Amino acid sequence: MDVLLVDPLVPEALGWLQERHEVSYRPELGDDPIGLRKNMYKTRAIVLPPHVIVSQEFLDFSPKLKLVARMQISSDNTDLDACSRRQVRVIQARSATVRSNAEYLLYGLLMLYRRGMISALLGRKISQVRMGRELAGSTVGLLGLAPVAHTLAPMLKGLGVRLLGYDPAVHHAAPIWDKLGVEPTTAQDLLARSDAVSLQVVYASRFKGWINERLLNHCKPGQLWVGVSRSSLFDAEALAHALCDGRIDACLLDGANPNFVAEGTPLHAVPNLHLTPRLGSHTREAKLRASWYVAHRIHESLAPQVVKPATGQSDFSALDSLDYADQEDPQAVSPSQWSSLELHKR
Repeated sequence: MDVLLVDPLVPEALGWLQERHEVSYRPELGDDPIGLRKNMYKTRAIVLPPHVIVSQEFLDFSPKLKLVARMQISSDNTDLDACSRRQVRVIQARSATVRSNAEYLLYGLLMLYRRGMISALLGRKISQVRMGRELAGSTVGLLGLAPVAHTLAPMLKGLGVRLLGYDPAVHHAAPIWDKLGVEPTTAQDLLARSDAVSLQVVYASRFKGWINERLLNHCKPGQLWVGVSRSSLFDAEALAHALCDGRIDACLLDGANPNFVAEGTPLHAVPNLHLTPRLGSHTREAKLRASWYVAHRIHESLAPQVVKPATGQSDFSALDSLDYADQEDPQAVSPSQWSSLELHKR
C-alpha cells in the first residue's frame, strides 16, 4: 500500500489523498505493535500518533518506507538519526498548531488570573470566591521565542500587557524583539519582574533541567506560569519547592510527560500544578491545517514527478504559513463539516 494512516486526517484531505494514492486507515494499529509491523512491509508513507515510537527496529520492518508524518510536534518519539541513515523523510505539521497553542497560553493566563471563575461556576458565594486580577497593566515574561510566541505577543499587547522576553538561542539585539514589542532581558531578570511567565522554549537535550532551583530563586513571589514546552526543561524537585513555598502561585502545563507527576516523584499531588493532555493543539482549525499539510507532503514525496517544483511554493502555502493576517481563513479554503465524528474523537 502507498499510505497507512494510524492517525486520521480530516475527510477532505483524506479524500484528496485517496484520489492520488492507495490509502488504508487503521487507527487500531496504534495500540498493536505486532499488527503495525506486519502492515509496514509494503507501506511507503505512514501517519502516526505521538505515542507510537519510530526506532531502528521499527524501520527494519519497513523496507519501502519513504516518509513518517506526525500531526503533532514532538522530538522524543522518532529516531531521527536512524531515519536519516535510511533516507526516510520525517515531517511534522509544525505551523498548523501555532495559533491554537498561542490561544491556549492566552486562555491559561486568563484562567489563572481569574481562578475565582471556577469557584463561581461551582456555585460558591462571592465571599468564597478568590479575588481575580486583570491582565491589562501586568507584566508577562515570554520565556522562549518559539513561533507560538510570535502569535501570542500581539494578543497580549492588545490587552495592555507589558512584555519581557528571553530565549537562550536569540541575541538580545536581534530585530525580532522590536518587531514583537518585547523587551529583551536575562532569564533571571524576566522571572524577577514578571507577574506571569509563558513558557515556549524549543527543547534541546542541553536544556534538560534548565529551569532549576538557582533560576527559580529569582521568581517574583506569587508568579503564575503557563507552558507548552516539554516538561524535561524543569528540575522537578526545584519546581515542587517553588510551587509549595509561594514563589509560583500556580502552574499550568500542556503535554507534560505522564511520569512528570507520577507517584513517588516530587510533583505528585502538588495541588497548584495543573496538567492538560496536549489540549493546545486540539482544535478543529489546527486539525484541518495539519491534515492538509501532511496530505500534501505525502503526495510530493510519493509522486515528485507530478508536483510542480518550478515555483518553489507549495500548493497549500496558505495552510503552511504562520501568518494568517492577510489570508483567507484556512477553513474557507477547505470548510470541514466534520461529518465523520468517529474519525475525530481522538
